Amino acid sequence: MSSEPAEFKTIKLETNDSISRLILDRPPLNVLNIEMMQEINAALEVILGDETVNLVVIAAEGKAFSAGVDVADHTEDKVELMVEVFHRIFENLYKLAPPVICVVDGAALGGGCEVASFCDIVIASERSKFGQPEIQVGVFPPIAAIMFPRMMDLKKAFELILTGDVVSAAEAKQSGLVNQVFPVENFNEETEKYIAKLANNSGIVNKITKRAIYKVLDKDYEKAVKKIEEIYLDKLMKTEDANEGLKAFLEKRKPVWQNK
Repeated sequence: MSSEPAEFKTIKLETNDSISRLILDRPPLNVLNIEMMQEINAALEVILGDETVNLVVIAAEGKAFSAGVDVADHTEDKVELMVEVFHRIFENLYKLAPPVICVVDGAALGGGCEVASFCDIVIASERSKFGQPEIQVGVFPPIAAIMFPRMMDLKKAFELILTGDVVSAAEAKQSGLVNQVFPVENFNEETEKYIAKLANNSGIVNKITKRAIYKVLDKDYEKAVKKIEEIYLDKLMKTEDANEGLKAFLEKRKPVWQNK
């Protein structure tokens, strides 16, 4: 299934074959101003309302993923609205049932790095770089302060946030911020192959699996295993696809997903 691309000024949104692609498109650096962030939220809310979407990809046109939030929108008359629309991006991302893959080819700095860090999987080209330079202008990145300690060593999280250092894609991968780094020459091809890995899974099983991971992220083991068992038995194993996948394995054939 596919849908007509929605009309926006600073982004693009298109859904094909149950994959929604949200593309940042505000050249040259995809700096996130209030208008752009409002459009990102509008696009995410469109995706939230479409139950046929099984995978979300966030990427960008141009030479940078995003150089961050527009400093001009930090002024006293705009800062409250800026923070509200910026943080609503993460509220909407958090609500998304399908896995979200962020594709970074170029710089992901400040708010752009935070958007990447909040996605479930990050794919980067070798020329990409990541950083939270906010400390250097007297502020800190609130979303990174939440997310970095969850995905990397606490001391590394402190280092990246307190120094504002910009790191390579390779170092970002070593730190846990990035999942895969591909060469620039065949970046698009390798990225599409990776996306296909998730797209070939059952959509509903992907969604339930994501829900299970987040449900137990901050729980102790006894509570976590109880919650995992509840989701596994009461949600996952009551889907047609979970049973089809197991049956297909035993029958040595490729599963036919129904997304039910």
